[in-house]
Amino acid sequence: MSDPDTSTTGATSVFGPATGVGSLPGGDAREAARAATGSFEHFPFLPELPARGPGADMIGRTIGMLVDLYAHVEPSGWRISDRPGRDTKRARSWLGEDLDALEEFTQGYEGPLKVQAVGPWTLAAALELRGGEAALRDAGACRDLVGSLAEGLRTHLAELAKRIPGARIVLQLDEPSLTAVLRGQVRTASGYRTYRAVDRQVVESALRDVATVHDGPVVVHSCAPDVPFALLRRAGVAGVSFDFGLLTERDEETIGEAVEAGTKLFAGVVPSTDGPLSDPGGSVMGVRTLWRRLGLNPGTLAESVVITPTCGLAGASPAYARAALAHCAKAARSLADNPE
Repeated sequence: MSDPDTSTTGATSVFGPATGVGSLPGGDAREAARAATGSFEHFPFLPELPARGPGADMIGRTIGMLVDLYAHVEPSGWRISDRPGRDTKRARSWLGEDLDALEEFTQGYEGPLKVQAVGPWTLAAALELRGGEAALRDAGACRDLVGSLAEGLRTHLAELAKRIPGARIVLQLDEPSLTAVLRGQVRTASGYRTYRAVDRQVVESALRDVATVHDGPVVVHSCAPDVPFALLRRAGVAGVSFDFGLLTERDEETIGEAVEAGTKLFAGVVPSTDGPLSDPGGSVMGVRTLWRRLGLNPGTLAESVVITPTCGLAGASPAYARAALAHCAKAARSLADNPE
């Protein structure tokens, strides 16, 4: 890989103009690493390959990182265990394989590199306690999960820094269930009820506790509607990754405030499932329009926005996934070249 061009904008040097969200189709770690690094010379990412099975999915991968907390796969999902079993070991093995592949394709690389892990609240909504209910129902279990995740991420980030010493690591916390947690919309095991909403200050505090284990930028990703931009900004994250097509007018004020406060927007504008791709300029037209409505300086677009797919690409065909990644890079160039 070539070194990133850091002479143009702050976004290029700190984040890079475009990147992937996380997941890719297929099960070949080397091919995935080749795509993630080749498509984004200035902002590669560590791919996830959930098609390999439990342990390669985003929940299983993050469970494999936890410290002194273990889980195994049940028909209903991941459930707390007393000791690491086959499922946890498989998750760790696949992560090691993915790190080996990424290391191979980033020899000599210096610049931003994004890695992903599931955030504490989506993890609490997905991980079952021994009785089958989600950890989300138990405040003590949530606290234990936050502590275990923080320690696991500290170890994971140290391993990455050792393998790719020139990388400036950006940590992405995947929180697709965050809005549901805040609104009390996560369903219980029976499916007939929902868990009560978690207090916003508790949510914010846990996100801050996890984010502070990293001394570099932290981004929170959610491809669900109604991303809580203001809460995430208060939690201290450097960027928010979201599906741009799900924005509504009521989001615009908080987005404007976030941009003015220096929060980077990881705008998901390229569809994550197979379909026709527009021209690169057309893909970012909505971003330009939003900037005009907010009265923001078009010259700040390239330094404020990172272009991504709308969500992970695990459900796409391999050919479309490669095309979508390349399209993100072209769309970012279009945005930088023609901000108005």
